[in-house]
Amino acid sequence: MITVTQTPLPGVVIVEPRVFEDDRGFFMESFKASDFAEAGLPTHFVQDNHSRSTRGVLRGLHYQHPSWQGKLVRALVGEIFDVAVDIRRDSPHFGEWFGVTLSASNRKQLYVPAGFAHGFCVVSEVSEMAYKCTSLYMPEDDAGVLWNDPDIGIEWPIYDPILSGKDAVAPRLSELPDLSVGD
Repeated sequence: MITVTQTPLPGVVIVEPRVFEDDRGFFMESFKASDFAEAGLPTHFVQDNHSRSTRGVLRGLHYQHPSWQGKLVRALVGEIFDVAVDIRRDSPHFGEWFGVTLSASNRKQLYVPAGFAHGFCVVSEVSEMAYKCTSLYMPEDDAGVLWNDPDIGIEWPIYDPILSGKDAVAPRLSELPDLSVGD
């Protein structure tokens, strides 16, 4: 059983699994196809990714086009601030963002559907996060949006982040091609 909470961005949802906890620790089903199907979420994931980052690292805002990826994101260790940005020009929510804290202790997950850029920053000493993808990573489709684009206005909880060279020079939202999920 999962609890799904809608966010201001249609399709971007917070997923909270049922957690069984006692003095030995805890158990949870982080993904169960029948629960996801009942909630109207994807049940077919083809790739799992795992990353480790230190405090102050910001990864994103990333997306793939035309081989869009939906992502189910969670923190296994530490804490991240996770963000989704609607980059579909034909969407009434184009350029809007939503952010949520995902941590090993709150066990929340964020589902980011196709048509959104995704990024996160690490607010704990170290964080390990895992995410399931609805399509395979395609290097030729890899793209991004500038993490601090003033037209988006994300309120990141860190200043002067540690960025990759690619993320530091990503294009602004206004420079993106006309993207729609049906492309």
